[in-house]
Amino acid sequence: MFAIVTIAGQQFKVEEGQEIFVHRLEAKAGDSVSFDAVHLTSGDAGTTVGTPNVSGAGIGATVIDHVKGDKVVIFKKKRRKGYRKKNGHRQQFTKIKIDSITV
Repeated sequence: MFAIVTIAGQQFKVEEGQEIFVHRLEAKAGDSVSFDAVHLTSGDAGTTVGTPNVSGAGIGATVIDHVKGDKVVIFKKKRRKGYRKKNGHRQQFTKIKIDSITV
């Protein structure tokens, strides 16, 4: 069984037992979180498509850890002008494990 759910503004295709990285959530490691913006569910009973959400469906997950993503380097330069600017960014992520998909 899988579902398509919106978590922190992004849509993910999730299955039970799957571990995914989402944008930083306001929860501590070990906390359980739930998401109710489920757009589609599919399993043995068939596929259910919501308009826009499937009523009564929910996703249960557990927060594993908070991590940082890889560094992205932003480098700006204008040739022959002596202008160089180097900047970097590391995105904050939360690793969660999908525990249950309820329909």
